[in-house]
Amino acid sequence: MDRLQHRFRIAGAPAALAAALALTACGPRTPPEMPPMQVDVYEAKADDIDLTLDMVGQTLGSVDIQIRARVDGVLEEIHFLQGREVKKGQLLYVIDPRPFEARVVEAEGQLAEAETSLAKASSDLERIRPLAEISAVSQQDLDAAIAQFDAAEASVQAARARVEQAEIELGYTRIASPVDGLIGITEARVGEYVGRSPNPVVLNVVSRTDPIRVRFSINEREYLAFARRFAETMRKIDDENRQGRRLKLILSDGTIHDQPGEIVNFDAAIDPTTGTLTLEADFANPGRVILPGQFARVRGVVETRRDAIAVPQRAVIETQGLFQLAVVGDDDVVELRRVEMGPRTPEGWIVESGLEAGERIALEGLQRLRTGVKVAPKSQDGAGAG
Repeated sequence: MDRLQHRFRIAGAPAALAAALALTACGPRTPPEMPPMQVDVYEAKADDIDLTLDMVGQTLGSVDIQIRARVDGVLEEIHFLQGREVKKGQLLYVIDPRPFEARVVEAEGQLAEAETSLAKASSDLERIRPLAEISAVSQQDLDAAIAQFDAAEASVQAARARVEQAEIELGYTRIASPVDGLIGITEARVGEYVGRSPNPVVLNVVSRTDPIRVRFSINEREYLAFARRFAETMRKIDDENRQGRRLKLILSDGTIHDQPGEIVNFDAAIDPTTGTLTLEADFANPGRVILPGQFARVRGVVETRRDAIAVPQRAVIETQGLFQLAVVGDDDVVELRRVEMGPRTPEGWIVESGLEAGERIALEGLQRLRTGVKVAPKSQDGAGAG
């Protein structure tokens, strides 16, 4: 029996040795080292950055003139295409002139009558005056002749004024455009009686759209910042410097009008009911793309930060009101650095302190980055930083 057990032990030794070697081969191994995470980085640059103020406004013509019916009558003719350009002096409307022509004829008849009376009074005075000098007639007769002549002369002046008034009213029957501009849709049609309520008195509007005017309002605080900058701009003499500080017009589709603008009018005081100041600015509009009545934003520069650093907004890590940037050092090791952020601009988010020009910051993977982590940076030019 002992020999049999000994034989089994000797036979099982190779199997145990093989099992031990197999267990050793399947033991824990050192994992391979992972390559550094690739991240886009942006190199901070110092530049002069304008801080702007956007103000909501509405466009209107630089000149908007209402075309009124200054006399009442039947509208006989319309001489323009609605919504098209008209020239100064161009005939627009004709009101039936016949009643006013009759008034002119009547006034001219009254003038002729008055002139006849004046001629008779003048003749009587010339006849009586020499007789009075030789006492052939009384002084009372001379005084009466002089009074009759003065009255006849006054009647002639009044009659001439009535003729002039009648001719003016006759002229009002032909309505011409007072300026070059665009004319809108007419409020009256041929055959309508106009010039007296409830029929239209304002027949149309002619607007000068080049330049186009924008009316906007700013509050008291914005006014103080804007007024200082505006005064500084006005002190600049050369147009090149002023060109960069003129206003910009942002249309409702987000595009920027290609012509700069300048303030032309503003209220003398801040409205106490709204706490705002109303201003008006003109923008060249050669293609007449902008029409009166559109909503737009006026952008003006209120401050210029010299040698400021702006970073893309997506690079900023915000936690409970504190801001950090993932700064990538020269050794490609990340440092989460606390920074002070300033105002946002189209160029990006201005860093007040904590970042120097030339340093690199990570733009992606911010949730996985920690201080001391090494990365493989891919340089970005900062496109879309704003």
